[in-house]
Amino acid sequence: MLPFSLNVKQRLLTYDHPLVMAIVNVTPDSFYASSRSTDEATIKQRVTEAINQGADIIDLGAYSSRPGAMDVDIKTELERLETGMKIIRQVSSDIPVSIDTFRAQVARTAITQLGADIINDISGGNLDNKMFETVASLGCPYILMHMRGTPRDMMSDDNTSYNDVTAEVLSSLAIKVGQLSLMGVKDIIIDPGFGFAKTLDQNYTLMNNLEVFTSLGRPILVGISRKSMLTHLLNISANDALNATTALNAMALDRGASILRVHDVLQARQCVDIYSRLNPNHQ
Repeated sequence: MLPFSLNVKQRLLTYDHPLVMAIVNVTPDSFYASSRSTDEATIKQRVTEAINQGADIIDLGAYSSRPGAMDVDIKTELERLETGMKIIRQVSSDIPVSIDTFRAQVARTAITQLGADIINDISGGNLDNKMFETVASLGCPYILMHMRGTPRDMMSDDNTSYNDVTAEVLSSLAIKVGQLSLMGVKDIIIDPGFGFAKTLDQNYTLMNNLEVFTSLGRPILVGISRKSMLTHLLNISANDALNATTALNAMALDRGASILRVHDVLQARQCVDIYSRLNPNHQ
């Protein structure tokens, strides 16, 4: 991986090793049931456990993006995020928190009022044409993910049609990195969007070619935790996909991943630590 830094609320954080991002969903309908935290006690337990197990970043989501997910209005999303952020800051005042949202209004409120640090946009600006200008005005790090369509229709034939999935995803991200850079966004993390508008074969093609995304000169986030690219291939449930997740995360690190977004922090932390020991020159 490439060493990188993030400017988080006037703190320059520099990293020379891969990071673990812990998923905290304050939703009742995320695809992996064990990741759902809807009451304050459960959220606090989840956040405390993630930090104790070695999470570098907390990724807080209040809108399920699983295929076919139902819409959530802005008021509900913000109410859930406010609850989640309050509890996270009770547990830790300084751990970086990213907000998983595609809405510019939610992004602005989360950064300016709720105490969040990073915006993680699954749509890469496609679902809200004000997102790029909002992130630029906020001066916060931005996770740019590739997706076509919406969570409800992203797996349609039109949205999963590619001539060359690697080249097209790379091109799309490169164009947007250029746009964001011209607008003054300095800290951009790229995410190829595994599972979002990609078939099983396309997901594995992207993973096999992950190293080409280092050409963009940005940290690469990989989020494959317990996803269908594992469960459908192996004919298992998400509950049984921890071992497969860890195996594929190790392969992602070997192909240049900088951040692993996971449900299971302890296993990802161990994966990163072993990888770093075997590849000291890549730290």
